[in-house]
Amino acid sequence: MARPRKRRRVCSLPENSRFGPLGSPLGAEPINMTVDEYETIRLIDFEGFNQEECAKQMNIARSTVQGIYVDARKKLAEALVNGKVLHIEGGDYRLCDGLGEGCGRGCNRRRRGRWGQQGEV
Repeated sequence: MARPRKRRRVCSLPENSRFGPLGSPLGAEPINMTVDEYETIRLIDFEGFNQEECAKQMNIARSTVQGIYVDARKKLAEALVNGKVLHIEGGDYRLCDGLGEGCGRGCNRRRRGRWGQQGEV
């Protein structure tokens, strides 16, 4: 019997969930990226975390982060190279509470609250 999938901790949902080339046809098949894939890109490429730090932040194994990160980078590359729309939604995740409970320096919710910007629901 397979082990149940562990939900990944995500600090915030993306402010924008659709990206793509200007003037792209509306009927074109989008590339779908999950919220947890987005979070690995945010933590590793934007916040500068290594995979071990990212795994700790998301409360998952480093090997899981590596797999998620590889999939996310492939989707980003496909969207850029082929001029496709990238849509971010879904996945197996739970939002952090924004109070620092298990969150570290990369918590986007805490940062938004501190600067008085809009937080998510």
